[in-house]
Amino acid sequence: MKILFVCLGNICRSPSAEGVFRQKLEQAGLHDQVEVDSAGTHAYHVGSPPDARAAAAAARRGVDLSGLRGRQVRPADFVYYDYILAMDRENLADLERMSAPEQRHKIRLFLDFASDDTGTEVPDPYYGGSDGFERVLDMLEQAADGLLRVLKDQLAA
Repeated sequence: MKILFVCLGNICRSPSAEGVFRQKLEQAGLHDQVEVDSAGTHAYHVGSPPDARAAAAAARRGVDLSGLRGRQVRPADFVYYDYILAMDRENLADLERMSAPEQRHKIRLFLDFASDDTGTEVPDPYYGGSDGFERVLDMLEQAADGLLRVLKDQLAA
């Protein structure tokens, strides 16, 4: 199973989602059965590490983002990944425009997997304060728990 998390520049939300989900997979003993990565719909931060505020907020929760680097979504990603999970509707629309029609079934909003009333979009914390990064992590953890339940069912089938 292969999962790609996607936001705009791949330095805040999607690397945080990748890190959170890697941790959940490790805790569940599924890290060797599920491959995860993150990317941005735009090339603003290709090769850059995650935003320092995102990395610090994640580290406070025991999530290490230090080895991650920004990259842009590539055409091959739509074939390779089983799930391509967008952080918001704008990136969802960009992904749908970038993909071939036969690959669009793989593209969803990540928060579709959240079990509570978290909403449908993970807000971009880039222009806000540190509390925005904490709120984003709360949302990502909710969605990661839901995605993990779905994957456990799929892997058991």
